[in-house]
Amino acid sequence: MEYLSWFDYAVIGVYFALLIGLGLYLKKRASASLEDYFIGGRRIPWWGLGISGMASFLDITGTMIIVSFLYMLGPRGLFIEFRGGACLVLVFMLLWTGKWHRRSRCLTGAEWMVYRFGDGFGGRFAQQASVIARVVSTIGMLAYLVKGVGLFLSMFLPFSPFTCALVMISVAMAYTMVSGFYGVVFTDMFQSVIIVVAVIVISVMAALKVTDCASLAALASEVTGNADWVSSVPRWHTTMPKGYEAYQHLVMFAFFYLLKNVFSGMGFGDDPKYFGARSDRECGTLTFLWTALMMFRWPMMMGFAVLGLFLVRDLYPDQGVLTQAALLIKQHIAGVDKAQWASTISSIVHHPENCSPELVSGLQSLLGAEDWTQKLHLLSFEGTVNPERILPAVLLFKIQQGFRGLLLVALIAASMSTFDSTVNAATGFVTRDVYQKYIRRRAGTRELIYVSWGVVFGLVLTAFVFAYSIESINDIWGWIIMGLGGGLLVPTVLRFYWWRFNGGGFAIGTAVGLCAAILQRMMFPGLDERWQFLTMGAIGLVATVVGTYLTTPTDREVLENFYRTTRPFGFWGPLKKILPADVRIAMEREHRNDILAVPFTLLWQVTLFLLPMQLVIGAFHAVWITLALFATGLAGMYLFWYKNLPPADI
Repeated sequence: MEYLSWFDYAVIGVYFALLIGLGLYLKKRASASLEDYFIGGRRIPWWGLGISGMASFLDITGTMIIVSFLYMLGPRGLFIEFRGGACLVLVFMLLWTGKWHRRSRCLTGAEWMVYRFGDGFGGRFAQQASVIARVVSTIGMLAYLVKGVGLFLSMFLPFSPFTCALVMISVAMAYTMVSGFYGVVFTDMFQSVIIVVAVIVISVMAALKVTDCASLAALASEVTGNADWVSSVPRWHTTMPKGYEAYQHLVMFAFFYLLKNVFSGMGFGDDPKYFGARSDRECGTLTFLWTALMMFRWPMMMGFAVLGLFLVRDLYPDQGVLTQAALLIKQHIAGVDKAQWASTISSIVHHPENCSPELVSGLQSLLGAEDWTQKLHLLSFEGTVNPERILPAVLLFKIQQGFRGLLLVALIAASMSTFDSTVNAATGFVTRDVYQKYIRRRAGTRELIYVSWGVVFGLVLTAFVFAYSIESINDIWGWIIMGLGGGLLVPTVLRFYWWRFNGGGFAIGTAVGLCAAILQRMMFPGLDERWQFLTMGAIGLVATVVGTYLTTPTDREVLENFYRTTRPFGFWGPLKKILPADVRIAMEREHRNDILAVPFTLLWQVTLFLLPMQLVIGAFHAVWITLALFATGLAGMYLFWYKNLPPADI
């Protein structure tokens, strides 16, 4: 069956052509200098960086994951995504870590290590450990993107998930290599317009489907088995389908993820957007815009979840046939495992002639002779509805050909934006902090840009190899955020808040935490996410503290320069006396306001995302309560944060 019309293909083709054209147009400007290539020459306005930030945090894979939890839980799916999808780290980037990084005037997060620990052994050790950690994290993120893009596009195109991902990533790789950070920002702005159109269309379609909240609740209970689907209040225990039972203790997971974000958020902020910002004020305003624009993502995802409920009810009046279909496939295709389930389904759907007649006739009998291939897309390895495929299934069944291409482009644009930002940051680390610093100090701009191209190619190739072993996008996302994130947490945070912490401690803690996370992934891939985070975090903590005391302290002159320019809070007692009294008083006032603003900013962000979802499902009583909480958070932000922002030229 043809899932896309000629108009759909034309829209997708025009979109790819515009991306490549924009990349070529920006090539000359991007190649003017390394600073232009990696951070836009610090000339891009804050609102452009904010829009780019929003686009860089959207992708097909993440959107599919969040839609899956919203489909299973309703608005409460937001609380599961406290682990990463709700982007709570933006709170700390808005309040202080963004401006703390900008004050260094560095080009990359790895170069920042030399600014923090000096250009001796400790600083260089930390710098290279930072590069390795960023490369591994980027490979994990790219593998996650590859897996999700392949799952998504293979439902519409007559190719395997691998082939679909290869084509899209190749296009994204081409324009990212040519245009650098200028391409990241300007293509993100262009793609944001497409994304907003998709948000409006899907949200309106879903809202029109909902006659009243009570009817929707009954439908959700019938389809998902979750009787509290329309509720926004997390409960201690909630119903979860096969493969997701670990998340049934919702309150515990939400609280754990919240604490994880508080700690990890305090170490974030080495994004190129902050190194490219022109003032402390712009660091705050660009993040406020970034977060505010992220709100548009949530009504669209809730819209997909709502449409998914109607779709599943219509397709599978008896979901028991899915269990039988999964068993039938496993009986006729020997050795199929969860990691290759999506490729197996794609092969059956697009090339049924290559399957045994018994398998095809059995699936037709269970799912219906006319549309069995379409229905098969939603079949999970466990024999249930695959929630990770609700989003593409809605596009496949509920959106008309012709218009389907426009929405596909919007979701492809979201994934492209995440790819270019992720890759741009990682290539800066390798090119600037390894090649230029240690291999070719006098390398020209053109040579360095060519090196960055090679780095991009290497990262993508490795990510494709890694993606082959991933069972599901939720599986790899959980490891990136909890396992790998836990292993790298302690050294990333302590560099700001402890004066005795040194480059050796950072490098040893990072190396041990990184190795522990990789070994856990290889030997215990099914380990509960909470234990991943706690175990890797504990290992990283011990290694960091031991490494700090086994290696030489940071040079006093380097420490004083860092403290004077960054002005962090924390355990900096021995250095506070170097500041004049008036500077110290102003700094302490700034710290007090930043910390007091945290609960209000968290409240503002969570309710900002919750409000439009409640509107889509018609939960108007809950809207008024959430609106009151939102106003409280916004008022606190104004009082403790916005009112105290410095002028733009500081």
